[in-house]
Amino acid sequence: MPPRPPGPPLDTPAALPPPPASPGGAQPDTWAPHTPAAEPPAAAPSPTRPDLSVPAPYEPVPVASQERPSVAHVGSGPPTYDAEPTALPPADPDGLDDLVSDTVLDGARYGTSTLRAVSVRGDSARYRGEPRRDALLTARFGTAEQALVLVAMATGARATPGAHRAAAEACRWIGRAVGRSHARLAEDIRAARRGDLKSGLHRLTDRSLGKLRASAAEQGVEPEDYTASLRCLLLTADPECRTRVFFGVGDGGLFRLRDGEWQDIEPRTGDTVGEPVVGFGSLPHETPEGDRLTMDLGITTPPSPYEPAPAPPRAPFRFRASVARPGDTLLLCTGGLADPLRGEPGLCEHLTTRWSTGGPPGLAAFLADTQVRVKGYADDRTAAAVWEA
Repeated sequence: MPPRPPGPPLDTPAALPPPPASPGGAQPDTWAPHTPAAEPPAAAPSPTRPDLSVPAPYEPVPVASQERPSVAHVGSGPPTYDAEPTALPPADPDGLDDLVSDTVLDGARYGTSTLRAVSVRGDSARYRGEPRRDALLTARFGTAEQALVLVAMATGARATPGAHRAAAEACRWIGRAVGRSHARLAEDIRAARRGDLKSGLHRLTDRSLGKLRASAAEQGVEPEDYTASLRCLLLTADPECRTRVFFGVGDGGLFRLRDGEWQDIEPRTGDTVGEPVVGFGSLPHETPEGDRLTMDLGITTPPSPYEPAPAPPRAPFRFRASVARPGDTLLLCTGGLADPLRGEPGLCEHLTTRWSTGGPPGLAAFLADTQVRVKGYADDRTAAAVWEA
């Protein structure tokens, strides 16, 4: 009902408007004083039972909440730092492309797998106004069932000024290398060619990290100051293929949630078997320069007295190709999340509760899950999780 204009009540003759003039002659007066005004709709009767209530118009009836429980932190007590960002990293007006956002969030669904990926600045860096040292790259190469999905994450060296640039560069180099070879890689994954995958990805990783060392030389910095750990995951869009391939160099974690139990499946040097694993990675049989490695010590043949001592050994290349089962959740992460998962059982229990039922979480829920804090762990966190339908 439109609002009534101010004036005397409508049931008095003075309040009634005069009949409109008719150009064709007199017309019946439809506004006669005795015509009753339209009654407004009756209000909803009040409930007679105190345990019943009438919802307001257009208000949805409340339903039972289906949200999974969420917590701010686990462990013995609250963390030292604030839960939200405090200070921004310093900015150079001529180098704004060098800025790194606090949080990156992504996701997709291909074949039988649902992907969630996130990279978050750690509590310590948020407090000190330091840039996020972790980098995250998610990319799809190819189309339809021949598509290959790459998730690459890297962590720059601690306490070095260009750590975030090195991590981002490592992700770009490996992304470029995988993208140029994606058709062959996708074919090898579908055919379960473990040997070809391991050797091919090893070459691509060495080539990418070699470009990182070359970039360090161009900038005039030491290679150990401009380096990064690199961890990658490959998925095909073929619904008939459930092979998930991990490869990389450096610290972090590879975990699997199966039947409500967490399994630490990070490849170790020397591991060669494991059900239902297609294969693990290990140290290469020879260095990129062609020197053979011994079986026991993993060192090159002793050099002659006239040659310089060999450089310190690099971190071993890690590789694993595992076959997923329906209901599995595979989690790849950097050390910022792997360390509290291994050191605080409460975090594992919380993620088990969150991820064991109800299907894959949304992007916002996944961000909240991976941000659950643990006292004593304040590094950047980067993680990619794959839910199997």
